[in-house]
Amino acid sequence: MANQASHTPQYTDAHAKAGLDHVFPAIETWQNQFPGYEIRVDDPELTSVCPKTGLPDFGTLTIRYMPRDRCLELKSLKEYLFSYRNLGIFQENIVNQVLEDVVKACHPVWAVVRGEFRPRGGIATTIEARWPRPSE
Repeated sequence: MANQASHTPQYTDAHAKAGLDHVFPAIETWQNQFPGYEIRVDDPELTSVCPKTGLPDFGTLTIRYMPRDRCLELKSLKEYLFSYRNLGIFQENIVNQVLEDVVKACHPVWAVVRGEFRPRGGIATTIEARWPRPSE
């Protein structure tokens, strides 16, 4: 067995943080008129780029949330999601960044963002992040 101490990782902390310093467009909102219902938004054509290999990633992103006072405006949400197209960012970071930006935009009662990414190298990935975040 190879000595683990001499192994140089292929993915660095810089790769892990890639894309998180990107300035994303604001997600516009509009005033909610009704309490206690759920909104589901599907983006079946989300694309991004692996920050290490530069290979494209393709997936479906689903945003579910219960609005409080504001609802997400869909055209600006579409433009926001389009900004990931050529961005080098890990799939896990996409899902968590979208959740953070949705919460920042509309302050929902709760929100769930789910990314289902198509196989690359024979492995498909599904990531789900929830708001409020669990306490440690």
